[in-house]
Amino acid sequence: MLARVDWWWRQQLADEGLDVLIHVQSRVVSRAQLLAAGRSEAEVRRRLRSRRWQTVHPGVYLTHTGPIGYDERVVAAFLYAGPQAAWSHFTAAEQFGLIKPDGRRPVYVTIPWHRRVRARKNLVITRDSRWADRLAAVSPPRSRPAEAVLEIVGVSGSLDAAAAYVAEACQSGRVAPEQILAALDGRLQLRHRAALRAILTDVAQGTHSLLELRYLRDVERAHGLPRANRQRAVDGEYTDAAYPSYGLVVELDGRFHFAPGQRWRDLDRDNRAALRAEVTLRYGWLDVTSRPCAAAVQVLQVMRRKDPSLSARPCTASCPVR
Repeated sequence: MLARVDWWWRQQLADEGLDVLIHVQSRVVSRAQLLAAGRSEAEVRRRLRSRRWQTVHPGVYLTHTGPIGYDERVVAAFLYAGPQAAWSHFTAAEQFGLIKPDGRRPVYVTIPWHRRVRARKNLVITRDSRWADRLAAVSPPRSRPAEAVLEIVGVSGSLDAAAAYVAEACQSGRVAPEQILAALDGRLQLRHRAALRAILTDVAQGTHSLLELRYLRDVERAHGLPRANRQRAVDGEYTDAAYPSYGLVVELDGRFHFAPGQRWRDLDRDNRAALRAEVTLRYGWLDVTSRPCAAAVQVLQVMRRKDPSLSARPCTASCPVR
């Protein structure tokens, strides 16, 4: 394992040459790679002095004079961290397509516990004694998808932030809640660990976003309402929360739609629900996070049209649900 990670680029250098290696690395190259390819120290200094190349980190160069983009920063940070380094956290998750790339984030790299690398701007380096056990079988080295998600959870400032990343990663289809749960067994000290198991169970049962998780927790579960069918397929689309026995559909959307096309799609979906004799209640982020009890009252009112004896419970002494 260590030999593969130490020199993950050596085989490509031998097979395809330095120019190809630099190309696939977003035109970034390290001093170690240049020397391994037979380039001299004098040649490297000459290109830097002539400003045909620029230094990104000590010993890591960009082979053009333009701005340094996010993809180039990702590669440069990785090469700077040296042998036995791996992309991790947000960076590994982005490389696997689990979350959307964000150029405002620093680059995250993990190295073995015994190594030390000097910190640099926009680069977060972590040390992990179980570093090699958590790598995916790909090159360049990076944390496995499930491990990357848990690394993100560990640095998330709040449970909501952690839940949002977990939901986004699972919705990508590239990692399953069951895989994250299995990886969780190896992280006994992880932040938010206890709550994460419940969140992953909800995601596995069809909850796709943080807003859906908040609705499930703060509206439905907190008030003892019947459990919805999540992501029910109907008329070629998916409903966020459906209560077929009560003729009710709840649609959740954290975005604001100003485009006429999106407004028409929402109206069309609501109209088709009406044709199925279903009532549609539509809630946004503020409704669920700031007024969950009011949303619960409305859901309950619709349900009691079908079942007047349906019970519910207030979540606090001042809750209007009765």
